[in-house]
Amino acid sequence: MTHDHDLVLRPTEAQISAALNPPAGRNGGDLVVETLAGLGATTVFGLPGQHALGMFDALRRSDLRYVGLRVENNAGFAADAYGRITGEAAPLLLSTGPGALTSLAALQEAAAASAPVLAISSQIPTKGLGGGRHGYLHELPDQAASFRGVVKSVHTVRAQSQIPSALAAAWTSALTAPHGPVWVEIPQDVLLAETTLPVVTAVDAAPEELPPRPELTAVAADLLARAARPAIIAGGGVVRADASGKLRALAERLNAPVITTFGGKGAFPWTHPLSLQSWLEDRHSTDFLEDADVLLVVGSGLGELSSNYHTFAPRGRVIQIEADLGKLESNHPALGIHADARLALQALLETVPERPDDTAPVRVAEVLSKVKSRIDAQQLTLEQDLLAAIRRALPRASSSFWDMTILSYWAWSAFDPQGPNRMHSAQGSGGLGYGFPAALGAAVADPTHPVLAVSGDGGALYSIAELATARQYDLDVTWLIIDDGGYGILREYMTDAFGTPTATELTRPDYAALAESFGVPATPTTPETLEKDLRQALTTPGPSVVVLPAVLRMFAATHLG
Repeated sequence: MTHDHDLVLRPTEAQISAALNPPAGRNGGDLVVETLAGLGATTVFGLPGQHALGMFDALRRSDLRYVGLRVENNAGFAADAYGRITGEAAPLLLSTGPGALTSLAALQEAAAASAPVLAISSQIPTKGLGGGRHGYLHELPDQAASFRGVVKSVHTVRAQSQIPSALAAAWTSALTAPHGPVWVEIPQDVLLAETTLPVVTAVDAAPEELPPRPELTAVAADLLARAARPAIIAGGGVVRADASGKLRALAERLNAPVITTFGGKGAFPWTHPLSLQSWLEDRHSTDFLEDADVLLVVGSGLGELSSNYHTFAPRGRVIQIEADLGKLESNHPALGIHADARLALQALLETVPERPDDTAPVRVAEVLSKVKSRIDAQQLTLEQDLLAAIRRALPRASSSFWDMTILSYWAWSAFDPQGPNRMHSAQGSGGLGYGFPAALGAAVADPTHPVLAVSGDGGALYSIAELATARQYDLDVTWLIIDDGGYGILREYMTDAFGTPTATELTRPDYAALAESFGVPATPTTPETLEKDLRQALTTPGPSVVVLPAVLRMFAATHLG
């Protein structure tokens, strides 16, 4: 009796011949790039280093596109954005020790945002592994230990025959919900040694599905069907699962108001009658959500920002759908459903009946009116006008990437991305320097639309070297730098807390002249001319910089009482 799983595909004569007679001059690095191509990768990011040269030499014998950045952390941000835009695992090639460690902040952001990044680092020679003090260049007692608390999984290779399987396992890990960064390290001698192994032609690495348990979705459907005041919080898991259409269908069937987290921007249409938009840092929104008798949380762990700094205290029943097991009920008791957002929403759509409710749009409008009145009373027209000007200048299908700067904090709550997966920031881990290198990665992923990056002058200095990358690859990214002479948001925090800021003021360059020195056209602008200048930059192919000197203010927080 023959079972399907016992069947083995027989190789053709041509495949047998190729396997028995592999091309000469290949090394362990070739096994890396061949495996990446076999997994479906087309583009890799990175920065060469002495121990990693075997991988980089192999790139010239492959069809993979290499995009090299100037700082490893920025290369990680670019790979992060590529993964977010494409939904594919983005290979990131790094060297040992300092080169590897410099990527840690970017990998932390990828982990927080569930961006699939396949980081592949070199290691010291095999005989140096194990924690001994051998004095190799870049040596660490346990390099992988630096990454275990950051990435989803760590894979250490010690022989060439392990390379394809290790990369396939890492690829599967990165793309299994929840997506995230993974770490593979390969010793220098393994990468450099000539190999007689056959060319890697096919690699099986299908991500595992994460369906909901049917008894849990049955209970959830019953709770939602009987709810008097249901509401939905949609997080980044909805965007990553490409489940925005299913979310809208369920919300309309239930007549349930929807608010999106900052990571879930675009998961629900901004101007929909049921849309509470993204005003999570507002007590009116918090009160509304607390009043829901059944609250469906999809793809969010209800962390600090999504819970109005942990002041949110739901009074009704909470249903939480979350692919990251560690986030399930981590902040609030709930009917926890460990599942991919798309599969769980589909299961609910197959069960939940229509729920008529003419009052829901009215209640949503009332909340938004209260939010608007609160913001308007603070006389913050400059900040609101700047966001409106950016929105008018940015083409609808374009993505935007925001650094940790005051205007970004505004954008989290007040900016309409006009579609899912079009607005991204470093709000997952909150590190500086994300906006511009991430925008470069997005431009590599989709060269058909211009990309916008927004940074403050403090964050811009983290990634100014990548102007050379933008010029070298002629990437269609417009970089808006808001120049206020310091770390603006920290200036506000310190002034509020201590009465005066310390260590927040910066001596900064002439950003327009600096951009021009890289061969990147730059335009100084004003709040009055921003829309025109930004539109001109975005419609002109290639990289550009727009510099806006402005001191902005943040709207008053409501979580402080």
